[in-house]
Amino acid sequence: MAGRLVIAVTPADIGARITTRRRVPEGFRDAVGILESWSGGMLSLRKRDGTLVEIDEDSLVAARVVPAAPPRPGRR
Repeated sequence: MAGRLVIAVTPADIGARITTRRRVPEGFRDAVGILESWSGGMLSLRKRDGTLVEIDEDSLVAARVVPAAPPRPGRR
């Protein structure tokens, strides 16, 4: 049984941790991080490693707000 793909984020979610799935020529690509901005049809998402991912909102097939990442072992 396949899950439903829903885009459940808006510009009001800036600052929240989100997960996204977007369509790319090779198929699909996922990204998880903090939504830093959403303007002009582009979302900017900061991943845990500091990488900034820019996503065209027209390529989104699913997105939602997710809880904060659990602490990594050995870090506080």
